Amino acid sequence: MANEYVPPKVWTMDAENGGEWASINRPDSGARYQQALPVGAHPLQLYSLATPNGQKITIMLEELLALGVTDAEYDAHLINIGDGDQFSSGFVAVNPNSKIPALVDQSGPSPVNVFESGSILVYLAEKFGYFLPVEIAERTRVLNWLFWLQGSAPYLGGGFGHFYAYAPEKFEYPINRFTMETKRQLDVLDKQLANNTYIAGEEYSIADMAIWPWYGNLVLGYAYDAAEFLDAGSYPHVQRWAKAILQRPAVQRGRIVNRTSGEAWEVLPERHSAADIDAVLKLKP
Repeated sequence: MANEYVPPKVWTMDAENGGEWASINRPDSGARYQQALPVGAHPLQLYSLATPNGQKITIMLEELLALGVTDAEYDAHLINIGDGDQFSSGFVAVNPNSKIPALVDQSGPSPVNVFESGSILVYLAEKFGYFLPVEIAERTRVLNWLFWLQGSAPYLGGGFGHFYAYAPEKFEYPINRFTMETKRQLDVLDKQLANNTYIAGEEYSIADMAIWPWYGNLVLGYAYDAAEFLDAGSYPHVQRWAKAILQRPAVQRGRIVNRTSGEAWEVLPERHSAADIDAVLKLKP
């Protein structure tokens, strides 16, 4: 092939290549500038953006509040990853990996920093006693699917989503490679949901909260504009589940928190009280 890439002996960063994230992606970690994080009035301080990983946590928190768990009240501060907010000294102190979401629990004698979305879901489930069974077999089923998501979603987002929707050029090989894997994952979910109301059985759990923002949004046409390309309608059980989860009031509330684009009733950059969400949802025709 005339344009075949030949890797150099030692890789060096090319800041001009890589699409819209080229200006912020680097091969090193750590803070790039000094700035403290804002702190609100509630015990739980969330620093996030309404990506699928961010939606997991705001959905979880809204589900807890819907159950009457008042100690789950939270402030959700916007971290604009396109502007590099995740590289402030304050954010890096909470999450050295500089990825959203990150949570600080200030309810105890000293703050607890929690990062990685799966870890935050488990932390909140164990702290408040909901959405993660105690009995070992049921608990393991939920954790199986939670870890399935944590391992699978990078193929969907960083693989399929990047090359299909975000890469500066479209290339057949990576699109075919990650489309095949995404469809295989959808088939895994479809077969699991053929015999289960929810991902891990008959009870709604953190497995659903983790998987829906990625695969539910995908098959419903809210991610990458790829539902037709992936023939999302051919996964009827995933479709049934995705639509049912979307009907949950807490999901409708949580999915808009820290969102900065979309219809007026879907945009809420920061959340500091339930009234913030109420005001935005009232804008829906």
